[in-house]
Amino acid sequence: MTATISVDGFDVVLRRLGGWSADHDLRGAPVGPMPAAKSDHWLVHTDGRRDLLPVRRWHGPPEPAIESVAARCTGPTIDLGCGPGRLTRALAQRGLVALGVDISAEAVRLTKDRGVVALRRDVFEPLPGEGRWAHGLLIDGNIGIGGDPVRLLRRCGALIAADGTLVVEVEPPGAGLWQGQAYVLSGSYGERQLRGPAFRWARVGTEAVAQTAGAAGLRVADRFRFGPRWFAELARS
Repeated sequence: MTATISVDGFDVVLRRLGGWSADHDLRGAPVGPMPAAKSDHWLVHTDGRRDLLPVRRWHGPPEPAIESVAARCTGPTIDLGCGPGRLTRALAQRGLVALGVDISAEAVRLTKDRGVVALRRDVFEPLPGEGRWAHGLLIDGNIGIGGDPVRLLRRCGALIAADGTLVVEVEPPGAGLWQGQAYVLSGSYGERQLRGPAFRWARVGTEAVAQTAGAAGLRVADRFRFGPRWFAELARS
């Protein structure tokens, strides 16, 4: 992520929103009105896709899907792009050593407010325990960070131990692989909507994760789902 917006008290992407009215495109040119939204916050991809940002879910207690991810972890775990820390807390509640990492100062503050350890850091910067974590986690779309999944997975692979695993949330079957730009849109229809600057982003479908992981020196050890959400557990090749 390379741009942020302040949403419900924390930065969802990165940096402060320096946006303009959503009736203008990235060059400031006027665009048509947008359809009514059910939420105030969206991640808009430049291929036309628009994803609702589940801000309330991020601030709530760990949902069953998150608990299912935490249950797979059996040793020290690093939660990359931890947001407000519900997964980091779920790990700690299981008695695991857990570290949340996020580039947003507000996200780190909120994670610490849950009584768990968090560090403000870019995932590509040096991190504690490199090469010794039993598990690394990229959940809630964080496979998209930086817009280059191969580079991201290669970096995350360097964080885990030789026998460690990386659990990533991926798109449902049929999504394929997409790399491009996205921006955060904030504000309900009929009100002034603001958008943040564009940043590089990516999506990886469950059928594309094996090839993507392979290019990063990893392999798919398992795939699993919880309701509509899909996950892959990766190990070193």
